[in-house]
Amino acid sequence: MLKDSIALIGFMATGKTTVGKALTKYLGDDYQFIETDQLIIQKIGKTIPQIFDEDGESKFREYESSVCEKVSELHKVVISCGGGVVLNKSNIDNLKKNSYIVLLKANLEEIYKRSKKNGVEIRPIINKEDFKREIKKIQNIRKSNYEEAAEIVIDTTKKKVKQIVREIVIKTHLKT
Repeated sequence: MLKDSIALIGFMATGKTTVGKALTKYLGDDYQFIETDQLIIQKIGKTIPQIFDEDGESKFREYESSVCEKVSELHKVVISCGGGVVLNKSNIDNLKKNSYIVLLKANLEEIYKRSKKNGVEIRPIINKEDFKREIKKIQNIRKSNYEEAAEIVIDTTKKKVKQIVREIVIKTHLKT
């Protein structure tokens, strides 16, 4: 069976949610938008920062893997994955069953600007005291995971959402 879904991966503030919603709208009523972090929140009944604080990152990653396994069975979905989804190879293996894996990336300044605009309090993995250095450190840790997982790579820096959506549609051939 041909792939009919898209999983958006990438570091925080690269546009996964914004682009994912616009892409879903562009692809039409047959498609549904899903955020793995929102599914975790619904399933566990806690915010992401609460899960990190109370249960720890390793427990969060277990929840994330469970959600990835479930959404990988769905068709005609656009999935916005949490930034650390690539830390567990089985998440990507599951997602690749029905989805094109699209890496959205942006430069450090763009990520910093978008994160500050959207509020850092919802980003539990970032140490707020030296935000830029922490972003760079986490990006470096995950860089090879992102690159290995990605089937398509799109830099979202200074691009309009419509342009990014067009690039994804062209590269996945989901709609012409």
